[in-house]
Amino acid sequence: MKYGRPDEEFMKWKWKPDGCDLPVFDPYEFLEIVRGKSMAFVGDSLARNHMQSLICLLSRVEHPIEAHFNGSKYVSYNFTIARFWSPFLVKFKEENSDLFNLYLDEFDESWTNYIDKFDYIVLSAGHWFRRPAMYYENHLLVGCNYCKIPNVTNFWITYGYERAFRTAFKAINTLENYKGITFLRTFTPSHFENGEWNTGGNCIRQRPFKRNESVLEGMNMDLYMTQLEEFRVAKVEGKKKRSRFRLIDPTRAMLLRPDGHPSKYWHWLPENVNVNANNDCVHWCLPGPIDSWSDFLFHLLKMEGQTFHFRSWNYLSYNFTIANYWIPSLVKTEEADPDGPTHTGLFNLYLDEVDES
Repeated sequence: MKYGRPDEEFMKWKWKPDGCDLPVFDPYEFLEIVRGKSMAFVGDSLARNHMQSLICLLSRVEHPIEAHFNGSKYVSYNFTIARFWSPFLVKFKEENSDLFNLYLDEFDESWTNYIDKFDYIVLSAGHWFRRPAMYYENHLLVGCNYCKIPNVTNFWITYGYERAFRTAFKAINTLENYKGITFLRTFTPSHFENGEWNTGGNCIRQRPFKRNESVLEGMNMDLYMTQLEEFRVAKVEGKKKRSRFRLIDPTRAMLLRPDGHPSKYWHWLPENVNVNANNDCVHWCLPGPIDSWSDFLFHLLKMEGQTFHFRSWNYLSYNFTIANYWIPSLVKTEEADPDGPTHTGLFNLYLDEVDES
């Protein structure tokens, strides 16, 4: 295995919802669903991690070529994936390696200026908000997080987190030409034990937690609930403008996977040399638990009433074609109020209208 991780058990465990089954990711059907479309991952290095996982899953069908915006294009399907680096989702400046200026009410134009060209946005952010930062609103310093500067109000982490997501959602809802679907991928906790990332913390477990062995609490719970509330508000606001928001919620599923991180195996370590390197208990091994995020995404895309599902197989020697059309209700169908990857949602069926797909 790359970088020498000796165990493989972490690849054999998979999250399953209670009372139902989550469809297995089908790369052929996924690419048919997104044929002729484009998808942008916006966020930090975990957004990149998710995008890399999806590319690996799709490699069974096709390997992409390089495209704009740090992206990849699947030529046979005219489908493009792109990545926008925006760890705080809002405008920011790095004062030095230990301090950032966050402009909580200003758009990060490195992605907001281009996002209306995409059919799907997968938005996420989280771990960078634990870094020391100065908070600005209306061009004025209003406080900070972990800054320890005299006469500057120190806010709890959710102050900046809440406002950053509020601004990011506002940016999307004010786009005149954006007609796509925005997916919020919720925060996934790290699993450092015996310290933090810079104080010797590691994640050497080789099995998942049991259901009640780990609880979402403290800062992790605060960040998660903050995301859900801002998502709820943005979704309500978006309905006024016919913007569509969907929730990819792997938070509790990933909480149970301390075994799925690279730990010290995120790079090569020289043999017989005592190297004091940080361990990675934030990102996820590939393949590994992160692949379930694409299961959720795939399921949500399938649930979209406007989505046309079609697959075909051609026997060239016999000039014979088999085709499959996904039309679950046989008539025109729209999903009225989807609630996430583990809920059924509510559908509108137009019983006297033909499904023109």
